[in-house]
Amino acid sequence: MVTLSAPNAQDCLALAEIELCGELMIAASAAREDRLSPDRIDEVLNVGTGDW
Repeated sequence: MVTLSAPNAQDCLALAEIELCGELMIAASAAREDRLSPDRIDEVLNVGTGDW
């Protein structure tokens, strides 16, 4: 019997990482070039160039 529990922080983090990997795979499969550029990767991952 499997007992389901509320997701913990590790579960949420793992799911977020899986989602990001999926987004990268989709972008890579749709790309014309062999590799995604660093700028395209940042765009797919929604990484800003904000000031820290």
